[in-house]
Amino acid sequence: MINIHYLDSFTFESGYTFKNIPIAYSTWGKLNDTADNVIVVCHSLTSNTLVDEWWSDILGPNKGLDTNKYFVICFNVLGSPYGSFSPITKINGDTNTPLNSKFPVPSIRDNVKAHKLVLDQLGINKVFCAIGGSLGGMQTLEWANQFSEYIAKIIPIGVGAWHSPWCIAWSDIQRQMIMNDPNWSNGFYSNDNPPNDGLGLARQTALISYRSQSSFQDRFKRNKTDDIYDVSSYLMHHHDIFNDRFDANCYLALLDSMDTHDLSHGTNNCAAVLKNFTQDALVIGIKSDILYPPEEQEFLANHIPRAELKIMDFSHGHDTFLIETDEINQYLLSWL
Repeated sequence: MINIHYLDSFTFESGYTFKNIPIAYSTWGKLNDTADNVIVVCHSLTSNTLVDEWWSDILGPNKGLDTNKYFVICFNVLGSPYGSFSPITKINGDTNTPLNSKFPVPSIRDNVKAHKLVLDQLGINKVFCAIGGSLGGMQTLEWANQFSEYIAKIIPIGVGAWHSPWCIAWSDIQRQMIMNDPNWSNGFYSNDNPPNDGLGLARQTALISYRSQSSFQDRFKRNKTDDIYDVSSYLMHHHDIFNDRFDANCYLALLDSMDTHDLSHGTNNCAAVLKNFTQDALVIGIKSDILYPPEEQEFLANHIPRAELKIMDFSHGHDTFLIETDEINQYLLSWL
């Protein structure tokens, strides 16, 4: 079930202030009497709040995210089309129209601060643990960075202390694909004629970056069906289904949001920031991840004072944290 909470007012780091903005979230389990058994699950780039759909092996009674013990909550990030304030949200006013490409870039800190305001209004006194991979890992790190006394444990997965030039380059080529679509119209495209080719190509590009060469080799080889390579059919399938569920302006907003990720905010001293973390941390990396390679998680674990490092040795690439869920479940059962 998806709930919507409205913040009376929220100001982005960029200075824009909006009234009555929606924040979507889903919950599982029960809040205890002291309101401190909370686990915040932070979702990845194009996911929604329904953790029971994409992490079903981890969430539930006697699993890593044990709903008999914990009150689990997942917020939808700003900019996403799945319920929170985004480019497609209609703004109350004379026109009652969405912002489209005029939507301000939501930083990772904006997301964490907005979600903290919701937790405050829900009467939650403390977060036991925050966990997430990729974009969710960025939020997890910012939870620790911004609210040291409020959060006890963190589990960042497949993420670094900042978004690297390599990752920004992957984001930028996807932006170019969308903005060069003939239907782009500077971001004010019609619902009947959106930039589907550009958005679909961006998704195909992202999917390649989420995997590894060996995972594609193992899965597809050089097989063909009806004279079309199986890997080509796979990419085209995801081109089409992504257009059915996502919006181009939302996708660009989220890419921009990820690119803002920098725990030091440009001071080039993330090590000093991490040394101030007071939380217990389980840092999880993926050996075959080409986006956020293991040395980025090693950097986190080497500088967070109370950190433990796990490296998942699978060939799937970045998406391993969504595929090898049994292994992550075992990590959580033993560590939490």
